[in-house]
Amino acid sequence: MDALFEKTKGRMEKCLDSLDRDYKAIRAGRANPGILDRITVDYYGSPTPLNQMAAISVPEPRMLMIQPWDASTLRDIEKAINTSDIGINPSNDGKCIRLAFPPLTEERRKELVKDISKRAEEAKVAVRNIRRDSFDDLKKLKKDNQITEDDQKDGEKELQKITDDYIKQVEEMEKKKEQEILSI
Repeated sequence: MDALFEKTKGRMEKCLDSLDRDYKAIRAGRANPGILDRITVDYYGSPTPLNQMAAISVPEPRMLMIQPWDASTLRDIEKAINTSDIGINPSNDGKCIRLAFPPLTEERRKELVKDISKRAEEAKVAVRNIRRDSFDDLKKLKKDNQITEDDQKDGEKELQKITDDYIKQVEEMEKKKEQEILSI
């Protein structure tokens, strides 16, 4: 049964990691290199993550600076940023690319908070689905006479504790991101 608990925790941990990646991609009005993690650049015919092609720094609170290691890729990087969904126009000075983050409007902040809540709810649903799958695994073990009915009940209680812990972590991540959006 411990293996079942570990498998469940591992799957729930992946849900938290996914939510964390989603939250990093949400623009909070201040420069965050994590927003570029999903951008890939066509580099000699193969899609390459931007952060593997350039140094990304934050010279000012509302600006990212991208310095490619190969200067010939500047145009390709600029094109990849323009076609991405981050909504910021890059400025290319021939040596590096600068991304200036505009301050968020109140309306945009409220939209972002709604999006954050929606993603948190999706993560909670995913965690509950994992719990359901684990409950089914426990029922299968009981049906195959590998565990007793008492073990099944104890296992369900333990799975519920694990689920409650992960849902609490999702809620904490949600509150933290909402505060980040609203406090700028």
